[in-house]
Amino acid sequence: MTDVALFHSALGVRPGVLDAAERLRADGHTVLVVDQYDGRVFDDQTEAGRFVDEVGFPELMRRAVAAAEPLADGFVAAGFSNGAGMAEHVATTRRCSGVLLVSGALPLAVLGGPAWPRGTAVQMHNALGDPLRHQDWLDAFVGEVRAAGAPTETYEYPATGHLFTDPSLPGEYDAQASEQLWERALRFVRTAPDGAAATGT
Repeated sequence: MTDVALFHSALGVRPGVLDAAERLRADGHTVLVVDQYDGRVFDDQTEAGRFVDEVGFPELMRRAVAAAEPLADGFVAAGFSNGAGMAEHVATTRRCSGVLLVSGALPLAVLGGPAWPRGTAVQMHNALGDPLRHQDWLDAFVGEVRAAGAPTETYEYPATGHLFTDPSLPGEYDAQASEQLWERALRFVRTAPDGAAATGT
């Protein structure tokens, strides 16, 4: 099936990330759960944000690329929130067959990277009531992907939590939205084109 590099949110490798990995594995995929924090996990977004600032986004981006090095070209890069930015960055440095983004996206200028790779498909999932939602960022990224001629799927859910797929966060979790998301996400990963074909090489 498909190799997947899975990047956590600013909170670290929480149960929601591990649940996502198990869903993908149960569907026949090989999943590399990238831990950029060496096991550190947070319960609070503010505290996690301070840690991200302390480490620095450039260092986190470097760790993301280094972690994906063992994977052969053509893998799917997937990420939650902060990890969505990591998945985007990896996709601009490696040949990916697709990128799966949950609860966020960043304009490519924020990452300091090149234009979106031609033909690299993207699927995005966001909650309409997400308190951390940045609509201008989402719109900018979608525009950049479409300008590159890449297939783009965007889905929105009537949920109010940021990490709405994480059952260990009862204040954010939305079971119905999560199940809908995974039905769509698993289809995307199953049908992601070969990375070489996606980039025309």
